[in-house]
Amino acid sequence: MRVRAFAKINLSLRVLGTRSDGYHELRTIFQSIALHDTLTIRARRGAFTLTCDDPACPADGTNLIYRAAAGLWRAAGRRGAPRDVAIDLQKRIPMQAGLGGGSSDAAAALRALARRWRVGEAKVRTTAAALGADVPYFLEGGAALGLERGDLLFRLAEPPARWVVLVLPDFGVSTKDAFAWFDRDRPAPQEHELVNDLEAPVAARHPEIARIIAALRRSGASHAAMSGSGSAVFGLFSGRETAVEAARRLKASSRRALVTRTLNHQRYQALAAT
Repeated sequence: MRVRAFAKINLSLRVLGTRSDGYHELRTIFQSIALHDTLTIRARRGAFTLTCDDPACPADGTNLIYRAAAGLWRAAGRRGAPRDVAIDLQKRIPMQAGLGGGSSDAAAALRALARRWRVGEAKVRTTAAALGADVPYFLEGGAALGLERGDLLFRLAEPPARWVVLVLPDFGVSTKDAFAWFDRDRPAPQEHELVNDLEAPVAARHPEIARIIAALRRSGASHAAMSGSGSAVFGLFSGRETAVEAARRLKASSRRALVTRTLNHQRYQALAAT
């Protein structure tokens, strides 16, 4: 069985304060994009195993796929550690980029293993929520408003499909660092709706972020911003040719850039199931 794990961008990410549980209160707009990892799940006698074609990606108990399997195994009422399944991860979503790759991988594993182990939807959702704030979104996809930790979700009216230019700096940003920098800097609130409040603190440490955003806007992006906690930057374009040309220009500046598309909820659900 093969399943796809799609990336997301945050069209907006507002940090509204700090919660009593230590997390930050968020208001974010998620949007699925077509860039994806691929999980191949097969029966294999013995202990559960996870392999990945990216040596930088952990394949032990710290990986969210591994934790998803363990959590769903327990939710299915089974004892001990998961077994008799092997998962191979083909990694295409960069790590520490704010694109949700690890969380999406976990959600894809939950969908696949739930079918194999005959686990109901309610237990899948409970397991997803326990894994991390972004994981529940990747069970849904499309355009969604995320509140509280980002895990209280509301479907949004689907915007028109857009071409997306993703620019990937040669450094990553950990979510923990990005929020710590926000707490340290306390940037002034911005009035615009489509704003990433983490962008300014991250760009203060990594000025390349601001330069990429400016380059995307000069290339005709209708909206350009850092995604999530970074380091990936995206630009939205209405036409493919304009997006391809923008990516070409950014690549000429020794940056990694790729062109992809947004996915609405219906398309996401259809593609994520295969």
